[in-house]
Amino acid sequence: MSDITNEEVKLSRAIQKRTGRTFYFATLFLPKRVRRRTHVLYAFFRICDEVVDDYNAEDDPEAKRHELDELREQALGRKETDDPVVAAFSAVREEHDIPNREVEEFVDAMKTDITKSRYEDFEELQAYMRGSAAAVGNMMTCIMDVDDYEAANPHAEKLGEAFQMTNFIRDVREDAEKRQRVYLPLETLRRHGVTEEEVLALEDSEGLRDAVSEELLRTEKLYREGVAGIRLLPADCRFPVLLAAVMYAEHHRLIRARDYDVVSSEPSLGTIRKLGLYARTRLAWARTDDPEAVFEKVSAVEDDKARRANFGRIRRAIPFVEEHEHVDQGQD
Repeated sequence: MSDITNEEVKLSRAIQKRTGRTFYFATLFLPKRVRRRTHVLYAFFRICDEVVDDYNAEDDPEAKRHELDELREQALGRKETDDPVVAAFSAVREEHDIPNREVEEFVDAMKTDITKSRYEDFEELQAYMRGSAAAVGNMMTCIMDVDDYEAANPHAEKLGEAFQMTNFIRDVREDAEKRQRVYLPLETLRRHGVTEEEVLALEDSEGLRDAVSEELLRTEKLYREGVAGIRLLPADCRFPVLLAAVMYAEHHRLIRARDYDVVSSEPSLGTIRKLGLYARTRLAWARTDDPEAVFEKVSAVEDDKARRANFGRIRRAIPFVEEHEHVDQGQD
């Protein structure tokens, strides 16, 4: 089968650069064989995502579902397409034996966004992320040609979920303002005395900040589980994936610096900060190629000792911390 064309890659790269600047920066350090295909995968994901991001109350939900169904059939090679990105995605899927299930579940998650905009608890949100995030991680392991797909997949899924959760926390303002969506689990909000109406109204409060703090803790556990699997990737893919994890997690440092306020404005990484993260991660990587050790050293994800030294707002999330993170408040 012929390779994807330069024009398809060029178009896909432009879409990724425009819509996913943080991941795009890390993608640049992937080997060419993976980088080109990553551009294509990400561009297809964005095409599907934008179908529902553009959805409003005046739109026909059935028409949107049909549009996504058509994209899925084309991506799976069951129908012809005149979209070069979709055609390239279908070629990559076939070339790397990406399971149909991953494509199906991704598109199903996008269809969920048409009518569902709230999630009762993390378990319900995680079921949505099986398609929107975990499936993306699994597709990435396919194009990297990992030696042990079954061993790598659980970690890829957790890392995909971690990236998605960081996006949900970072984008609380945008999702509420532009799409009337609340991705923070309602159970977490209620635990801190916050209603979904207050989130949609962009009302900053101690309770919302506490809820964000709690979800950051949950997300950082996902990062650790995901980063633990980077060693299973091909050698030339480990550093770029680690860099992506470090850069996504850096949003947590920005969120903590503003005392967990995610509704006044959206935290974002500037170019200088990205370059600094690259330099620090590359330097640490030169000293040891242990992904977990490097991530612990340079990322914004706090270890248990750092949390105990900086408990502050996290104190109100202690029941959650004790249950999910096993934080020992006693001796170091």
